[in-house]
Amino acid sequence: MKSTDTRRGVAAARRAVRLAHRQPVVAPPTQERPPAPAAHGWRAGLSRTVLVLAAASFCTDIASEMIAPLRLLFLVQVLGAPLAVAGLIEGIAEATTAALKLGAGSLADRPAARRPLVIAGYTLSNAAKPLLALVSSWQTALGLVLLDRSGKSLRGSPRDAMLADAAPPGLRGKIFGVHRSADTLGAAIGPLCAALLLALPHGSLRSVFAWTALPGLVAVLVVLVFLRPVRPASPAPARATRAVHAGGERRERLWQGLGQRFWLFLAISTVFALGNSSDAFLFLRSEGVESSLIAVPLLYFVFNAAYALLATPLGALSDRWGRLPLLGVGYAAFTLVYLGWTQVRPGSPVWALFLVYAIYYAATEGVARAFVADLVPARRRGRALGWLSACVGLAALPANLVAAWVWSQWGPGATFALGAWLGAVTLALLIVWWPWLRLAPDSANASAR
Repeated sequence: MKSTDTRRGVAAARRAVRLAHRQPVVAPPTQERPPAPAAHGWRAGLSRTVLVLAAASFCTDIASEMIAPLRLLFLVQVLGAPLAVAGLIEGIAEATTAALKLGAGSLADRPAARRPLVIAGYTLSNAAKPLLALVSSWQTALGLVLLDRSGKSLRGSPRDAMLADAAPPGLRGKIFGVHRSADTLGAAIGPLCAALLLALPHGSLRSVFAWTALPGLVAVLVVLVFLRPVRPASPAPARATRAVHAGGERRERLWQGLGQRFWLFLAISTVFALGNSSDAFLFLRSEGVESSLIAVPLLYFVFNAAYALLATPLGALSDRWGRLPLLGVGYAAFTLVYLGWTQVRPGSPVWALFLVYAIYYAATEGVARAFVADLVPARRRGRALGWLSACVGLAALPANLVAAWVWSQWGPGATFALGAWLGAVTLALLIVWWPWLRLAPDSANASAR
């Protein structure tokens, strides 16, 4: 009897082994395991990667914003470029690098490529800016502005993908807000440095451009020495970027696998970008209202200081309230500011408009990137962020061309009225598409799969 039972048991065990070999083992779906916060409270989520990228952006924006409010004035008043040409330069600089943004975003889907792209981007941008001090024609200036923008295009999506990987999903808005705060703090210091240099006995626009070499060099050294590759919280499978087709394999196209909600949000962002002409037009109008060149960087300081203070709390608020309400507040603030610019006269409190303008930036810049990171799987964040940067960059060319043409035909008020109208259209689209854009409570975690 025992012998019979033993034989039956062995046979059952053999059948179980055969079945186990016959059926594939299905692993449970992997979910992103956020890096453990180093501390609670305001320090939660502030990893080495976040701090290094924040420091690099801080230094780079000191250099960038020393010249940002002065570049259009330099092109028009020093190099003699017509206003339409100056607006064209601003638009070309963004639009011609759109393909580069998309390519860098696609490469950023490979974690190993992110650090080299970030280093190359910071190096190229910070090498180009000081050379503007030496140019004698607007054509040469255009080439250097293109190099600067190319560096920005190279580093943007890989840097944002590194931030998204380093941030716990529940703190993603806060981490992007921290980065925007550091970036904007540098943007607040930059105009102060420019105003100080212009106030010196031999201060000039060219001297401002030359001094951008110092903070730019520090930014490059920071990423070279301290930035380390970020290991994704949940590594994508080896074939995550491939799709099976007709019994074989092919690489996913750049537009595949991003989801309908991403494309809806990209359409909203592109419509908004068509009305969001370069901030250089605000600075040009400010110089005309204040009748003082030094007043322009000081006003820009007011704007950036407010932006730096607001970016982190509004980013953290988007983690609790959701991204869409903050984006709606930002688009509404933009519309109100541009309506206000249609009414400015000499003696108007222009600084108040810049304060409200800071609300728009703080509620949209980092929050939009965090929202894109929420909408797509972790292994496709690079290309999604690349699409966002590329489409917004492409829209900059018609936006600036139309803004410059409208300004020359009907004056600055008409340019700002057009921007306000498109801002209102964007807000309406966000409200209409809200039900489709809204994420389920666990979508932030699911997007990591």
